[in-house]
Amino acid sequence: MSEQSYDKSANRAMPHRGPGGGFGGHGMVMPGRKAKNFKGTIKRLVQYLGVYQYPILLCFVFAAASVVFSILGPKILGKATTALFEGAMGKISGGAGIDFNYIAHILAVLLVLYIVSSLFGYIQSFVMSGVAVKVSYRFRKDISEKINRLPLNYFDGVSQGEVLSRVTNDVDTLNQSLNQSLSQIVTSITTLVGVLVMMLTISGIMTLATLLIIPLSFALSIIIARLSQKHFRQQQAYLGHVNGHIEEMYGGHLIMKAFSGEKKSVEEFDRLNKVLYNSAWKSQFLSGLVMPAMSFIGNIGFVFMCILGGWLAVKKAITVGDIQAFVQYVRSFTQPLTQIASISNTLQQMAAAAERVFEFLDEKEEAPEAARLQKERDTVNHVEFRNVRFGYSPDKIVIRDFSANVASGQKVAIVGPTGAGKTTMVKLLMRFYELDGGTIRIDGHDIRDFTREDLRSMFGMVLQDTWLFHGTIMENIRYGRQSAADEEVIGAAKAAHCDSFIRTLPDGYNMVLDEEASNISQGQKQLLTIARAILADPKILILDEATSSVDTRTEVLIQKAMDQLMKGRTSFVIAHRLSTIRDADLILVMSGGDIVEQGRHEELLKKGGVYAELYRSQFDMEQTG
Repeated sequence: MSEQSYDKSANRAMPHRGPGGGFGGHGMVMPGRKAKNFKGTIKRLVQYLGVYQYPILLCFVFAAASVVFSILGPKILGKATTALFEGAMGKISGGAGIDFNYIAHILAVLLVLYIVSSLFGYIQSFVMSGVAVKVSYRFRKDISEKINRLPLNYFDGVSQGEVLSRVTNDVDTLNQSLNQSLSQIVTSITTLVGVLVMMLTISGIMTLATLLIIPLSFALSIIIARLSQKHFRQQQAYLGHVNGHIEEMYGGHLIMKAFSGEKKSVEEFDRLNKVLYNSAWKSQFLSGLVMPAMSFIGNIGFVFMCILGGWLAVKKAITVGDIQAFVQYVRSFTQPLTQIASISNTLQQMAAAAERVFEFLDEKEEAPEAARLQKERDTVNHVEFRNVRFGYSPDKIVIRDFSANVASGQKVAIVGPTGAGKTTMVKLLMRFYELDGGTIRIDGHDIRDFTREDLRSMFGMVLQDTWLFHGTIMENIRYGRQSAADEEVIGAAKAAHCDSFIRTLPDGYNMVLDEEASNISQGQKQLLTIARAILADPKILILDEATSSVDTRTEVLIQKAMDQLMKGRTSFVIAHRLSTIRDADLILVMSGGDIVEQGRHEELLKKGGVYAELYRSQFDMEQTG
């Protein structure tokens, strides 16, 4: 059983979008990050979406149909307006008056059109939402499986917050972008073409006038966007700075208080917050000008079109109903233009997010598994290191030429100064990293001949850094062996001398540990991880100063339990306090990635070498303390 500690926080500044508007009052999306290879990423994303091609095609069909039925509405409504106007004018001049049956028929047709349009729009939205969620689910599943296939050296160079950002921020961006963009592209293009055709059928002159006014509003929008863009960038940057400062001060709150750093912390926060405030109000103010400015130009255009339409109506070129329909079409015509401008930015964000996810999925994985050997757990005891060489990078060799022969059932202590390679040897033994040279053998078999799952199932591991997950104490101990009965879990807890304190806790074994397990002490956490290792009943034990977080009395009890646990098992103890490994069968003294001394405690003291020097320095410190 292996343990790792996970950083559960990631400093993420969420993107902010400023308000804005166009002819139809639609928002303007500010520029976001861009993909390095936009075309290549979009092409790969399309291939990734290939399994959903039929739902997406169905979505496109319903989106287009919804738009078509919606576009027909203003023209038909214009006929009702014309009939009402002509009927009223005819009544004044002594005619038959308003034909309400004809108008009612038109309104009934119009109602059916809008109902069908809404129904198609609902179906399109439902299908697209389902596709977007499925894509997000698939991406997260692929990322989760990828994480388990990546070698540990990948995480040596990438922060855990960065990995979490791929799973959360980037996949969420993809989800939202797909949900908004795909169907909106179809509806926008269909609306644009359809409305333009309908406008041309009403009046070519008025359509030309409209097309001349629209560029003015977009030119104004671009000017304002450029002015506000730098402020949005600064706002985004300092939002991250403020969040980072708050998280840093909160995470180290005790240290900050202990060194009386409150004043400096507040001053730094005020400085960052002031810059954020200035950039935020400027960006919001400038982007807020877009809607009223474009509305002003739009209203001037509407006045001009009404005058032009009235003149054409007087000349009998168009009807009053056509003027009404044309005004509605103008409003509908500007909406897809604004949407297309927004979609281009959304597509850039989507491509950037997809590119980051694909880059992660393309990372080099662990070496392929070997053919599965038959496990013979009862015979697993003998471990041999033969000319082992390893470096985390080619220019950083940690283990140069390590050789050792560990006999069945021996207790082996690995000691040495910080950076000597003690923990690295354990990681190599469990095949967290691949060797650069030499071999490690268990009962004569190269560890690469085992699958990683079979290899690691031979080990029980207790680390100095404890790891407990959100769940009951019973579940945390049972993590060592999922099939263990409650009685076995309690038995392991008794062997680790933690049963007594567990029973004093609220709900005992059923007490739920919070995410950071802050509702129990550090020493109690360590006792639970030891109980977990005892429950696993492994043949090889790895102990990384497992008693470092408990008091002296508890340490004695745990040491006795460990001595009982280590009987008949090959054990590797990474020792920091040399007084705890006096009874070790073999002590390996490491320095600079090599074994410089080996033997029993008394033998190494007599040699007067590195081990004796380390032991005396610790003994003197303990006496002084």
